[in-house]
Amino acid sequence: IAANAVLCVVYPHMTSIGGDLFAMVWPAGADAPVGFEGAGPAGSLATLGAVRERGHEVMPPHGILTVTVPGTVDAWGRLLETYGSVGMGRIVEPAIALARDGFVVTEGLASSLHEHFEWLVAEPEAARLLPPLHAGMLLRNPELAASLELIGRQGVNVFYRGELAAAIAAAIERRGGLVTAADLAAHRGRWTAPIAAGYREITVYEMPPPTQGLLALALIRRLERLDSALLRPGPALARELYRLRDVAYPLRDRYLTDPDFAEVPEAPFLDPDVVGAGRAEAIPEGDTVYLCSADEHGNVVSLIQSVANSFGSGVIAEGTGILLQNRGLYFSLDPGHVNRLEPGKRTMHTLIPALASRRGEARPWASFGSMGADGQPQVQAQLLVNLVDAGLDPAAAVAAPRVRVAPGGGELWVEADYPGATELQRGDLPVKL
Repeated sequence: IAANAVLCVVYPHMTSIGGDLFAMVWPAGADAPVGFEGAGPAGSLATLGAVRERGHEVMPPHGILTVTVPGTVDAWGRLLETYGSVGMGRIVEPAIALARDGFVVTEGLASSLHEHFEWLVAEPEAARLLPPLHAGMLLRNPELAASLELIGRQGVNVFYRGELAAAIAAAIERRGGLVTAADLAAHRGRWTAPIAAGYREITVYEMPPPTQGLLALALIRRLERLDSALLRPGPALARELYRLRDVAYPLRDRYLTDPDFAEVPEAPFLDPDVVGAGRAEAIPEGDTVYLCSADEHGNVVSLIQSVANSFGSGVIAEGTGILLQNRGLYFSLDPGHVNRLEPGKRTMHTLIPALASRRGEARPWASFGSMGADGQPQVQAQLLVNLVDAGLDPAAAVAAPRVRVAPGGGELWVEADYPGATELQRGDLPVKL
């Protein structure tokens, strides 16, 4: 959580305390992991009509209509009260110092600040706190430092029912948003049981809906049917992943949403004989951060947290320095879609932390996850086959070049040093190096 808080300061294009968080914890000595869903719902004003009345046929890419209740800070508090060894005040100290005193802008952040400046500048607070700086310059956010100090002193209630909640609700109302003060006050994340599926001699644990964890399991269940010799980085694996995307991703688009609003069946995902119909929809591309940790007692945490797309909604609540996520853009405005926008509903989430154990052993073997939004299941599957089928050590498994199918299908994106990349480019698939 301390690392996540720091990233919420120094990685504002990907993460913020105004975002959502999912975590899986395997407590030392426990037989299995537990999950926590820190996903905030759409606001009580979030109806199809409310968005369509603003002239939108699909959810806008950013702006106030995409803001949903942030789940991160509540998740921090719930995780700490159950498993933490120190209090919130100590946890956020490093992040406070960086926000207050400033940090050196990296090449990646500088590139994002320039790339997204044209639309960020429409929001005065974003234009002020996220200017198009160059790498090596110093970026400060003293208002965010003050907000983190409040959370450290008063706990998570100040974010959902106190001073920060009032500022966030006022900023949303001022812009005609769909989340109210009552929505913030009512939010409470939930503990959940991860979904498990076998792969060779490994048991893999993923988060249940509303995440796309079932999609990750769908890919590995289908890859398990192949001979291990085919599952090494190279043209054969790349073509198989390209094929499997059109087999599995349509299942996500047909079934995955908030299970409080619709039943989400596991069987189509976990049965390798089931083939999804049609090509998967192109969902908005996003990004994130993934963190994992283990301590000397044997506790392991797999955690992923995000502001959805780059710089989220672009809305920073005045006086707080808090950038609000645009997770609502994943909703559909089609009234017949399973993941249609509805008040109080959590959208389908791309965020999927994972854990794995050796079959028959009640202890963690690997903690893993990925950035990459729509591509997270594909990256997780490649990491798993690197570890299990290729027998690579963790560093080599992570460093190995990868492929992924572009959002919505079509192109196969191939890292330039991927084995057989030239052969793939000369083949019958649409390849982009």
